[in-house]
Amino acid sequence: MKNLALHWKILIGMVLGILFGLGMTTINGGAQFIANWINPFGTIFVKLLKLIAVPLIIASLVKGISDLKDISKFKNIGLRTIGIYIVTTVIAISIGLLLVNIVQPGNGISEETITKLTDTYANSGGVQSKIAEASKQKSSGPLQFLVDMVPDNALKAMSENKSMLQVIFFTIFLGISMLLIGEKRAKPLKDFFDSLNEVVLKMVDLIMLFAPYAVFALLANVVVSSNDPDLLVALLKYAMTVVGGLLLMITIYMIFVSIFTKKNPLWFLKQLSPAQLLAFSTSSSAATLPVTMERVEEHIGVDKEVSSFVLPVGATINMDGTSLYQAVAAVFIAQALGFELSFIDQLMIVLTALLASIGSAAVPGAGMVMLVIVLEAVNFPADKLAIGLALIFAVDRPLDMCRTVVNVTGDATVSALVAKSVGKLHDNPVAKNWDDNYDEVK
Repeated sequence: MKNLALHWKILIGMVLGILFGLGMTTINGGAQFIANWINPFGTIFVKLLKLIAVPLIIASLVKGISDLKDISKFKNIGLRTIGIYIVTTVIAISIGLLLVNIVQPGNGISEETITKLTDTYANSGGVQSKIAEASKQKSSGPLQFLVDMVPDNALKAMSENKSMLQVIFFTIFLGISMLLIGEKRAKPLKDFFDSLNEVVLKMVDLIMLFAPYAVFALLANVVVSSNDPDLLVALLKYAMTVVGGLLLMITIYMIFVSIFTKKNPLWFLKQLSPAQLLAFSTSSSAATLPVTMERVEEHIGVDKEVSSFVLPVGATINMDGTSLYQAVAAVFIAQALGFELSFIDQLMIVLTALLASIGSAAVPGAGMVMLVIVLEAVNFPADKLAIGLALIFAVDRPLDMCRTVVNVTGDATVSALVAKSVGKLHDNPVAKNWDDNYDEVK
C-alpha cells in the first residue's frame, strides 16, 4: 500500500467511502454516525486545502512574474490564457446545447414527477438562496465584475477565498512592481516569496498524505445524504445528458493535448488524476487548486511562470463543466415546463453562460446561481424559477462533482497549451515528495 501511486490510493478511498455510505444507509442512525464521526475528517481536509490556497497563489504568482525578467512575456501569457479560456467555454456551452436538443430529456418528465419535485424542493432554503443570490448579481452594472476585481484592502481580500480575483489582481500588481524596481532592489522580497512558495508546496505534499482517508469521508457523507432514489431515477435521462457532454468535453481537451503539446493524452490524465479525484470529492475548483498546481508543475511539466497565472485565473473564471451544465439544465427546464426557446434564445444562453462563468465563485453550488441568471436572460417566467430549480435540485450535487472534474481538467489543459505556445512546457519534470529534506532535520 505504501508504494501504491497516489491516484490509486485516492480511488480506493472513494470506492470504500461509497460502499461504506451505502452500508450505513441500511442501518438505523447510520447517517447520523457518518455526519458526527466520519464527515468532520473530510471537512478538515477541505479546510486545509483552502487554508493554503491564497498563500500559494500569492507566492507562486509573485515568483512566476518576478522570474520573467521581460514584462512583455506576461502580456503574451495573459492574452493567450484569456483567449483559450473563452474558446473552450464556448465549445462547452455549444456541446451542451447540441446534446440537450438531440436527446430532449425534458420531454420525458411526467407531471407527477414535476409535482413531486416542486413539493420537495421549490420552497427549500437551498433553492430560494440561489434565486436571491442570482438577483443580487443580476442587479449589478455591466462593469461591476471589474470593480469587484480591485480590492480596497489587500489583507481583507486575502482573508476570503471567494475574493480570489482580488488576490490575483493585487499579486499581479505586486509582481509587476517588483520587476519595475529592478532585480537588485527586488531581491530581498523575491527571496522571501521564493522561500514561501517552497514551504507552501511542502504543505501540499503533507496534506495529500491524508487525501485517501479524506475522500473516504467525503464520499460516504455524499451517499448517506443523497435524495429520494425514485426522483434520481426520474432525472436519469437529464443527468446522463450532462455526464455525456462532460465526457465529450474531456475528449476534446485530450485532442487539444495530443495535437498542440504532442503529449500522450492518457499520460496527461494519469498525471492529473489526483487533482481530478479531489475535484470530484470536494466539488470545489478553489479547494483543489493547490493540488492542481502541484500536479501540473511537478508531474506534467508546465513552468511556474505559466501555471502560477493560468491556474488561479482558471479556477475563478474558467468553468467549462459548469457552463455546459447550465446549457443542458436551462433547455431541460424549458422542455419540462413547456417554455419554447427560439434559436436566438439559445444564442443568448451561450453569451450569458459565458459572461456568468467569469463572475461566478469557484465553490460548490455556484452553478445553480449562474443557471438562474441564464434563465432570466431568456425571459423565463419569474414565477416558475423556483419550480425550474426544483426540477434539477435532486441531482445537482452529483452533477456538481462531475462538472468540477471538467473545470479542473480544462484549467490544466489550458495551462499546458499556453506553456507549449511560449516554450515553457518541460519534458522531464521533477516531482517533489514530502520527505525529500527529511534527512536534514530528523
